[in-house]
Amino acid sequence: MNKFKQDLIAWGLLVSGLGTILLLMGSTFYVVIMQSFGLYSMFGDAPSFTLAHWQAVLTDSVFQKAFWYSVKVSVLGAVLSIVVAYPIAMWLRKPIPGKIAIITTLRAPMLVPGLVAAFLFVNMISYHGILNETLVYFGLWDQPRTLQNDEFGWGVVILQMWKNIPFALILIGGEVNSLKSDLLDAAANLGSSAWQRFRYVIFPLTLGAVQVSFILIFIGALGDFAFYSIAGPRETYSLARLMQMTAYQFEEWNQSAVMALMIMLTSAFFTILVSVIIRPLSHKKGEIK
Repeated sequence: MNKFKQDLIAWGLLVSGLGTILLLMGSTFYVVIMQSFGLYSMFGDAPSFTLAHWQAVLTDSVFQKAFWYSVKVSVLGAVLSIVVAYPIAMWLRKPIPGKIAIITTLRAPMLVPGLVAAFLFVNMISYHGILNETLVYFGLWDQPRTLQNDEFGWGVVILQMWKNIPFALILIGGEVNSLKSDLLDAAANLGSSAWQRFRYVIFPLTLGAVQVSFILIFIGALGDFAFYSIAGPRETYSLARLMQMTAYQFEEWNQSAVMALMIMLTSAFFTILVSVIIRPLSHKKGEIK
């Protein structure tokens, strides 16, 4: 009986918190979905089911350009953040002098708000910024050049990396540090080289952290507003920026809801895609040569 009461209390506490979260999230999702199909109106218009808002958004060249731009920059930002964080995590696994100070320095960007980071970056690469002035001073450039708001979006990619490398380092570093030395020693005793130990032992066992890092960084980058608005190109909008303009400047809330759903559907698609790609890599079969 006591066990039953304890379970009942535990479920009651869980439902009270989880129920609130599901209610808030569920109501938000409901409004966005209904709004995208014309079944919910912000301004009192008669609701009616229609696919016109989806057709208007998906066939709009501005939306298509914003969509592929946001996906491109988000994928690059996530992949490059992991590529940089992974070897750093491997290096920090070893006992090195000043390890705590190094880790603290690497995590410092997490304390800087994204909007502040974007302004600092733009000031650094501006026409008379630190980078331009330094290159001109050392004679590498004859005169300052325009580096900010590049069309490809490298400025946004760099900002995404700067902000997300510490986050990826925490996830991947935790997975790398959890590997037991006995496992690697056993592989070495069986004649495996350092590369084979990394390829067949370390890499497969840390792919879970790589997967989580990519998914979380990609989702955050896809819906980011500050970096795109300040450091992004002037002639191409991000999905978040276009969604904000559509809702508040053009007052097309139904089309804005479609864009919100496209961001969520794209995030879900890449989550599944990365899981499908990484799952076979995390299970090595056959003999090691």
